[in-house]
Amino acid sequence: MIILDVESSGLEAKDYSILSLGAVDLDDPTNQFYDECRVWDGAKIDEAALAINGFSEEEARDVNKKSEAELIASFVAWATDRPEDRTLAAQNVSFDYEFVRAACKRARIDFPFAKRTVDVHSLAWLHMTKQGMKPPVGSYHSLLSMSFILRYCGLPEEPKPHNALTGALLHAEVISRIAYTKKLIRDYDSFDIPWQTK
Repeated sequence: MIILDVESSGLEAKDYSILSLGAVDLDDPTNQFYDECRVWDGAKIDEAALAINGFSEEEARDVNKKSEAELIASFVAWATDRPEDRTLAAQNVSFDYEFVRAACKRARIDFPFAKRTVDVHSLAWLHMTKQGMKPPVGSYHSLLSMSFILRYCGLPEEPKPHNALTGALLHAEVISRIAYTKKLIRDYDSFDIPWQTK
């Protein structure tokens, strides 16, 4: 399984660009991918998105950085080289999936991933429900944000601004803890799994 995190210049994949992409092979967490790129020509930039991911507009347009097409070609080469299971997984995985798909389309690269994905939010919701807990709901939708899920799994907050590789590593750790009650990433060894019996 490929655990993925995309940082972008906005929310809609057809109008905005990837700025950075981080990924981890769940079966071999030492097999990681991280790269940054400039926005594609004509892509929109939303200041609110930049506030989350920490890129400046100047960095987002830096002609010395790879193009989005070069970044996505590198990611696809990495993803199709080693991981046996190329199922994409993330928190709100449809967001990351759509950005990767749109970038492949813009770059005229075959999209090598299936529609079936794994969503961290859904795993956390199911885990809480099976523990007899009621997942939080507000304004008619789930409040299981990544921050909430990290706390639930005994993990620290994601650093701000967000980094795509850090995000992917945290998503991988959450999946391992929820699915297998097992720690995965060495950086998080000191954080106990709350439901693990000692």
